[in-house]
Amino acid sequence: MNTTLVLLVEDDLVDRMACRRRLGGNVAGRFRLEDADDGELGLALAASLRPDCILLDYHLPDMTGLEFLARLAASPDDAVRAIPVLMLTGADSAAVATEAMRRGARDYLVKDAEGRYLELLPAAIERLLREQRLLKEKRQADARFRSLVEQIQAISYIVAPGHPDRLHYISPQIGILGYAPSQWLDTPGLYAECMLPDERAGVLAEVMRCRAAGLPLRLEYRLRTRTGVVLWFRDQADLVHDDAGKSLFMQGTLVDITANKEAERQLTEARDELRRLAAYQERIREEERQRIAREIHDELGGLLTGIKAYVSVIGERAAQAGLAADPLLADTAALAQDAIDTVRRVIADLRPSVLDQLGIWAALEWYAAQVAQRSGIACGCEIDPAAAMLDLDADCGIMLFRIAQEALTNVQRHAGAHRVLLRACLADDVLVVTIEDDGCGIVADAGASWGILGMRERACSLGGTLTVAPRSGGGTVVTLRMPAGGQHGV
Repeated sequence: MNTTLVLLVEDDLVDRMACRRRLGGNVAGRFRLEDADDGELGLALAASLRPDCILLDYHLPDMTGLEFLARLAASPDDAVRAIPVLMLTGADSAAVATEAMRRGARDYLVKDAEGRYLELLPAAIERLLREQRLLKEKRQADARFRSLVEQIQAISYIVAPGHPDRLHYISPQIGILGYAPSQWLDTPGLYAECMLPDERAGVLAEVMRCRAAGLPLRLEYRLRTRTGVVLWFRDQADLVHDDAGKSLFMQGTLVDITANKEAERQLTEARDELRRLAAYQERIREEERQRIAREIHDELGGLLTGIKAYVSVIGERAAQAGLAADPLLADTAALAQDAIDTVRRVIADLRPSVLDQLGIWAALEWYAAQVAQRSGIACGCEIDPAAAMLDLDADCGIMLFRIAQEALTNVQRHAGAHRVLLRACLADDVLVVTIEDDGCGIVADAGASWGILGMRERACSLGGTLTVAPRSGGGTVVTLRMPAGGQHGV
């Protein structure tokens, strides 16, 4: 069993003897008593012996117990200042006892004339030592906590229990905002003052709601430093419980994410710039397709039509002269017609004239019919009347057409479908276009194909989104959602 060293500072010999008998009458070795008959000797023994506790009488020949407490508290030795003191006062000294507790005494006993306080002395010392151990453990835990959180590259804080608008602790990292921990704790209003005016009400409402209800807090907002620099923070806080599940306090961290936000901003700007470039290149390609289609129609189409006409004239002249027409002429006429059909198909693929002449909805219906004719797949097209009333601008129209064209081309090449249906409808000012087939369905990594990526980029340029998903019952559904206003998103 550990021996407890008790220092008794008492000038009355009778009282010293009584205390020694009472403490010595307990379990052998439980207490070891040293005594001093005045304050100066008591202070010297406290510094040299560093007892586990001090029993201090108020009336000493050279000083009062209050003066003794003041001298003990002024010691340069932390261990001496931490020695717990049990004040022994007279029966009429309640005010003295209260003042002694205020000045650092841990507890007190009233010395009654009958000496009943001596019966309470061992238990009072045990209670004092138990509280001292708990206090030491708490200080050690606090020291470990501070050592840990002060190494984290974030502002750590603890919300005062029962006071969601006040903090019990803030780590030195609060210096990033230009304030010392003591300033932040002593001036709760600094928190709100550092917020940006247009964010303050909303952020404070959410923070206080979570703190008051003990709910997890996950929030990103900006704070202004003392020098006026605006920084982004991620505020994360959770309620801490003890082993029994009792709520203790809310603990959180403020992580500086300014660099992340700047990187996100630069990435967004770069992505937007790439989309603008892609949209510009798409317009250039469309203009080039239109020019090539026009030249093929005007030049090559005209030449092929002329060749077929000449072949027909030669055949007619031979017939008029009563001569048999050379069989090669008929073959030549058939080849010329095939070439003309091929030119028309190429022109339609490059830039269907119906798109420029009749608009996007007629162009989609025409293209669906072309797919059905060429592939043998039953290809339907349903345009909701509300959608048909939309007047999309030329760039939006060609983008929408190219998305549908790419989706239907994928169906023909890869789906193995028997039926495909293109639908367009209007829902809450959002234009929804779906291409749905009954084919083999999309494979897991097909979403990263160049064709689908191209469709998604075109959708983004329209300010919309595009998804490719398996169809219930087999097949694939491509869904485009875009603003009904038909404005570009870049």
